[in-house]
Amino acid sequence: MSILERIHSSEDVKQLKAEQLQPLCDEIRRFLIDSVSKTGGHLASNLGAVELTVALHRVYNTKHDRLIFDVGHQCYTHKILTGRWEKFSTLRQYGGLSGFPKPYESADDAFIAGHASNSVSVALGMAKARTMLHKDYDIVALIGDGALTGGLASEGLATAAASGEPMVIILNDNNMSIDPNVGGTASLLQKMRIKPSYIHFKRLYRSALKNAPAIYQFNHTVKEWVKDRMLPDNMFSEMGFEYIGPVDGHNVEQLESVIRWARDLREPVLVHVLTQKGKGCSYAEKQPERYHGVGRFNPVTGELASSAPGFSEMFGKYLCEFAARDSRITAITAAMTCGAGLDAFAERFPSRFLDVGIAEGNAAAIAGGMAKEGALPVFAVYSSFLQRSFDMLIHDIALQNLHVVLAVDRAGLVGNDGETHHGIFDVGFLSEVPGMTIFCPSNYGELHSMMEKAFYEISGPVAIRYPRGCEGAFQSVTEGDAVCIREGKDITLLGYGTMINELLSAADMLADAGISAEVIKINKIRSDDFELTMASLRKTKNFLSAEEVCSVGCIGRRVLARAGQTGVRLQAARVVTLKEGIVVHGSREQLLRDYGLDAQSLAATAKTLLEKDPV
Repeated sequence: MSILERIHSSEDVKQLKAEQLQPLCDEIRRFLIDSVSKTGGHLASNLGAVELTVALHRVYNTKHDRLIFDVGHQCYTHKILTGRWEKFSTLRQYGGLSGFPKPYESADDAFIAGHASNSVSVALGMAKARTMLHKDYDIVALIGDGALTGGLASEGLATAAASGEPMVIILNDNNMSIDPNVGGTASLLQKMRIKPSYIHFKRLYRSALKNAPAIYQFNHTVKEWVKDRMLPDNMFSEMGFEYIGPVDGHNVEQLESVIRWARDLREPVLVHVLTQKGKGCSYAEKQPERYHGVGRFNPVTGELASSAPGFSEMFGKYLCEFAARDSRITAITAAMTCGAGLDAFAERFPSRFLDVGIAEGNAAAIAGGMAKEGALPVFAVYSSFLQRSFDMLIHDIALQNLHVVLAVDRAGLVGNDGETHHGIFDVGFLSEVPGMTIFCPSNYGELHSMMEKAFYEISGPVAIRYPRGCEGAFQSVTEGDAVCIREGKDITLLGYGTMINELLSAADMLADAGISAEVIKINKIRSDDFELTMASLRKTKNFLSAEEVCSVGCIGRRVLARAGQTGVRLQAARVVTLKEGIVVHGSREQLLRDYGLDAQSLAATAKTLLEKDPV
């Protein structure tokens, strides 16, 4: 039996002998590469955190203590060590293990973690509650250096350091997030990645003088005086943390010793750990950004399964085309250069490209400043991450009606990353932004056309939302706020984006059953022009809308409200959405079926509506 096969909890990890720890880490790496090659997932970040996670489980009991991840995609080893390695064939699959920490999945997962930079704030909240409620457990937050580029992380660190609450912050510093880190924080960390042996002297020094507090205090005061005047600032020490590091993140015994010491100090401590993203896998070490999040791949060669270019890639291609003709166009990303399709733009137009790190609010405010001075900024961002910049969309862009273009990637269901990453709230909150125009292309031709409209026909803020993956078969129609793409007399089907493909297929199924469905396609989601839809409803008197978003703020509800306001009487109506928007991980196809948004379900719903007595 392998070492890994005997591990089912933190307690099992604690029972291992010191000489078994590195062989366990080697087993975990082999297991990760083999498993993720079959399911897809986050590879390089997890390979880099193996020894660190093993050390954490040697010190803490995660069923009792609180281990907070930031970002949660580095949690795979944690899941393996807490009784879930036998389920890894289901990772990110419908009904299987999530790729992120989920408290509903295991008591070992202290907090949901899918977005970056919040771990220190969450950990401090738990620490304050522990003190207030007189409970007894330890708290450790594991934050990557990429997440440290987010402003929320700085806010959390400042408050935690001043709190005096016993807690340990582990900074997993691999000089990467998804793309290489940028900005002042990253530069500061580079300067601090020196002299890891210093930690050994510091520990021995404290131990030797623990029975002579007066001598220790005198020496400490002198040391601090000299350090303040002769050495570069350490921002963590200046904040008030006891700073330990840098520490070799691939020496599990040293890590265990340091983390145990940090825990026992009973104060706010930051441990700076140096790791290598992709550690132990040659192709992931060489190209960690390529193997950050992957689909299936060959575990021996690293060759990724081929796929057709998706909306992200086509957006990047079109943006380069427009930028070559218009020198005002600039691109902004929040640490998602490759993911948002901007790698070619960054290479061709480096002076017009800006990566701000994991700081979406910062990116939106920068875009507002650029637009005010005459540039044409494009902020390319995932829908679920755009949520973090809502205040700036209103305060820094909308109030002055500034011409900022939001390229809203991963709109709709994203599949296997699950509820923290589905882009299903943006229609509701973007519709609340004053003056915001929202386009939703159904295919690549429409994406190109709507980008051109966004650049040259809109004067204020505009968003173009498009899904993860590839286009459907629908032929482009972009003129007008809405268009009738199939005439009928029995029921009106309404939708936008790639959902149009499901509606057209549903209309074909209904036609086979003798039902004539009219299909209305929305081009501009935020619009007060409902005339075409109202005209269709007056004719069919039956309505079915299908939207890959949450129900609050959806178009279907607005259509029904307008019908009521204008006296359009309907016999039957149904608004089909993703309900409250908390949707588990799984393939898009499976999730559409679950929520009745696939063609077959929509056709069945339409038949049911028409069979009912008039209302």
